[in-house]
Amino acid sequence: MDRDENRIRNGMPARNLGTEGWHKPWSGTNGGACVEAKKLNDGRVALRQSTDPDGPALICSNQDMTQFILGAKSGAADFLMGDPA
Repeated sequence: MDRDENRIRNGMPARNLGTEGWHKPWSGTNGGACVEAKKLNDGRVALRQSTDPDGPALICSNQDMTQFILGAKSGAADFLMGDPA
């Protein structure tokens, strides 16, 4: 992994963040196609698509991830689930 945390940015190849430390916290019955997350040394969180581990990484602040998870738990993201019918 690149030790210079300032070089870590949205859209960078996820492979540049190394192969260790990636987790699939939201894996389900979708054949392994899911989001993988990695906690970075500076507290930020990197996300990547499991089927494209060399693709772009989305880098989120710890605060942004906390707000996202709390919002999802409270139902704020329920509109993303299922059929809109």
